[in-house]
Amino acid sequence: MSQCDTGRWPRWDSPGAAGWAAPALEAAAAHATTIDTAALLVVAGGRVVWSHGRVADRFNIHSIRKSILSALIGIHEAEGRIDLEASMAKLGIDDKLGLGDREKLATVLDLLCARSGIYHPSGYESPWMLSIKPARHSAGPGTVWCYNNWDFNALGTIFRQATGADIFADFQARIAQPTGMEDFRPETDGAYLDLPDSVHPAYPFRMSARDLARFGQLFLEDGCHGGRRLLPEGWVEASTLPVSDAGHNGAYGYMWWVARQGVFYPHVRVPDGTYAARGAGGHVVLVLPALDAVIVHRVDTDQPGRAVTGAQFGRLLRLILKAAPVPVRPPAFR
Repeated sequence: MSQCDTGRWPRWDSPGAAGWAAPALEAAAAHATTIDTAALLVVAGGRVVWSHGRVADRFNIHSIRKSILSALIGIHEAEGRIDLEASMAKLGIDDKLGLGDREKLATVLDLLCARSGIYHPSGYESPWMLSIKPARHSAGPGTVWCYNNWDFNALGTIFRQATGADIFADFQARIAQPTGMEDFRPETDGAYLDLPDSVHPAYPFRMSARDLARFGQLFLEDGCHGGRRLLPEGWVEASTLPVSDAGHNGAYGYMWWVARQGVFYPHVRVPDGTYAARGAGGHVVLVLPALDAVIVHRVDTDQPGRAVTGAQFGRLLRLILKAAPVPVRPPAFR
């Protein structure tokens, strides 16, 4: 069994002490060596059950950045700085080619749910994202779900404009430091990436698996850490509702992927109530309330060509879940 540097995370004496089966986890570890997995971390009951690979190394988290921004938006919405019902027109949000009057009717909430109907050129997009992007002006605000980087990047601009805060410094102050993250450094692990076709930059993060597990644990505990509420009451629940059907990917909430009747990844049925932050190349923070668990999967996507597909991760997750205790009904939100 791998014993990686999980830092200040408390650890169960053995997987069996947490109700997980060590032989099944060994089988999952063996399978992980056959694909481009760089790190795996399983946390249950707030303690490490099992770790494998480079859990302390910081990699680009890709689109997991969006779930992080969603959490920060929730904090500032509760404090009165961000209005989810404010339109792009009211906020003065535009772009290089100009937004039309109908596009400017889209609200912050529409963007948060990836339902803006704004298909202006963006950037920092995967080939899949480009392939599913509809024609410009083909849908009205709130009517169609599309995983669209214009929405996500524009929300970064809206956040900075409304709060006056830097995304990375605010994450450090509001979430990373209070939850005890060990590796994230806002001055080196976050950057704004200017894009040629849009005025709204991307905001990539670099984080370790053991720090991302703390982000997942914060959501598992309904936005609380150590008895202190860090996220507004009700925000976790609202963020992880299945607002939009996402086909074989399950469903989508407020920049979180949500399982729909067990549908989430190929080759595996996940417990009810499961949701995740996902990044291109196989980066996943999977939250399983039915198991009181968080699973983090990382890939060294700094190396060209390295990736774990959804189907590959689904097979790996199936092996990991064979080690898990029988799921229980997800706990009610506090």
